[in-house]
Amino acid sequence: MLLAALAILLGFVLLVWSADRFIEGAAATAQHAGMPPLLIGMVIVGFGTSAPEMVVSAMAALDGNPDLALGNALGSNIVNTGLIVGITALIVPIAVHSKIVRRELPVLLGIGLLCGWLIMDGALSRNESLLLLFGFFALIGWSTFSALRGKGDALEAEVSQELEEHAMPIGRAIMWLVIGLILLIASSRILVWGAVEIAQSLGVSDLVIGLTIVALGTSLPELAASVIAVKKGEHEIALGNVVGSNMFNLLAVIGIAGTIMPIETIPAGALSRDWSTMMALLVALLLMGIGWRGRNSGRVNRWEGAALLVAFSAYNIYLVFDVIQN
Repeated sequence: MLLAALAILLGFVLLVWSADRFIEGAAATAQHAGMPPLLIGMVIVGFGTSAPEMVVSAMAALDGNPDLALGNALGSNIVNTGLIVGITALIVPIAVHSKIVRRELPVLLGIGLLCGWLIMDGALSRNESLLLLFGFFALIGWSTFSALRGKGDALEAEVSQELEEHAMPIGRAIMWLVIGLILLIASSRILVWGAVEIAQSLGVSDLVIGLTIVALGTSLPELAASVIAVKKGEHEIALGNVVGSNMFNLLAVIGIAGTIMPIETIPAGALSRDWSTMMALLVALLLMGIGWRGRNSGRVNRWEGAALLVAFSAYNIYLVFDVIQN
């Protein structure tokens, strides 16, 4: 048990550090290749912040634990929306001016509904997982199209500023890209092993471990990125980072894991408890992000951030009691 706990701790530390290096290296490499800043922000950075979830879930599926991968995807979205947006808004209320970010929110809700529909029959086949992966590549195409047509969007200015602050030579960029990817894979392998060992020792399901420990750990890069961004006044990056990561989690994380190893039986509670909680949080984020009650633009104020945190806490308390009773 102690060795497994140390493995989880080491995996988290390496995961956060390597994800940061991977994102910076990938963004700088893309900039040297002539990719527009907005496209880097929407595709490269969005993909990079979800890289921990993708690699961890792929490793879990390869090890024969697809339930952990499903829990990681749903749990990461609950963490992203409830905990990360909640904490970020408490620090500095998030103003949403980017038209692209506001367009992504309904798309995210639609992707969530698609995932719910696919697991409603109690299983996730390889063909259904491939459908999610197809949706992932379609999302990349749509993001590319939106970025190329989104000149002057508020998100573009913030990404350009970030790229200038983290500029690096092409050689160093490629070095961090490669090192970050290698350490992402290694840390994910360590983390999955530790999480499965803890689950077996405590008699807890892989789904619950994925929803809690693994989801929180793989979402740490998003937490750090959003808090740093909002403190620098980069509100579009702070929220866009969460929205993009949520879409990639549902499409790529579940899609990759289910393609590697289909889930023959969806664990009890995954739909009624976990997916439903995720969707409720996404609906709340949609209303806040696109503007409501007469607002001209989207905004997540401190009271709304606190409400998201309360909802996140209530869900986790309910999850603990549900596990104890079962």
